[in-house]
Amino acid sequence: MESNNSLSVVIPLYQEEDNVAPLLARVHEGLADYPGPWELVCVDDGSADHTWERLKEGQARYGSHVRLIRMRRNFGQTAAMQAGINAARGVFIATLDGDLQNDPADIPRMLDELQARDLDLLQGWRKQRHDEPVRKFLSRVANRLIARVTGVNLHDYGCSLKVYRADVIKRVRLFGEMHRFIPVWVASVTSPRRIGETVVTHRARQYGSSKYGLSRTFRVIVDLLTVFFFLRFRARPGHFFGSIGLVFGALGTAGMAWLGFVKFVLGESIGGRPLLIISVLCLVMSVQMLTTGVLSELLARTFFESAGREAYHVLEADGEDADWCAPKQGVAPGH
Repeated sequence: MESNNSLSVVIPLYQEEDNVAPLLARVHEGLADYPGPWELVCVDDGSADHTWERLKEGQARYGSHVRLIRMRRNFGQTAAMQAGINAARGVFIATLDGDLQNDPADIPRMLDELQARDLDLLQGWRKQRHDEPVRKFLSRVANRLIARVTGVNLHDYGCSLKVYRADVIKRVRLFGEMHRFIPVWVASVTSPRRIGETVVTHRARQYGSSKYGLSRTFRVIVDLLTVFFFLRFRARPGHFFGSIGLVFGALGTAGMAWLGFVKFVLGESIGGRPLLIISVLCLVMSVQMLTTGVLSELLARTFFESAGREAYHVLEADGEDADWCAPKQGVAPGH
């Protein structure tokens, strides 16, 4: 069943057996007055505990609108979230964690705000965050770094509580551990002006343990480089590698020109000068970067053409069935 306000709530879970029952209860309480049809898509990401059994019990209790997906093994939160989004049938999609730290009661308000502000993505902001001081500090640093590099200015990229327009988020493909950068990936298919944030409730974890450690901070930095490249140069990777190649080429050429002046004008030996080796290396790196840029352009074109994709996304188009402007009577073609 689909209507203009149908909603799919997607929740990835991993080793959350104690949280399943209260989580399903809170979702149903929070959406009890939702004016449209809705479904709950729970994705068990290969849990080794009794998470799946608890989910089956919840489905039997609440009904078939609780849809369950079980992964063959633990693929990670990003893959589980992608599986849930792929299975979602609603016009709007909401995502949240399965650890009870997000409040499902925020979802109806967020959907109203999404439509009122004409957004494609509304990101939750855990302004009063109940986590360890070290995690909050590192998260604050990471958020500022991501905002500075990507240009998508949000306070809290890590909050899983988000609401989307389904036709936008389904154009995004998530890989690796890129769920942290969902607003940035969404910005690759829509304008950053259509991405907003709102303050949401955040609670301390009651059951189970966090799946995130301090090592996540280092992975964020590496992932950020990948996000930056795809966001700025996905359709023109040759510009990225070509710019680097031109810089090294200019340095190498300048070094060789100076050495030529020293050799042929001043008559001095240049065979033992470090600048000779540096200049040659710069020229070699320049050739490598320029050829890499050409190959990456070929791969990008192959990707878009073979997948039947365009390098752009249209928000709306008017006049596809409009009439042609007829030529004036008595005017010959070409005049």
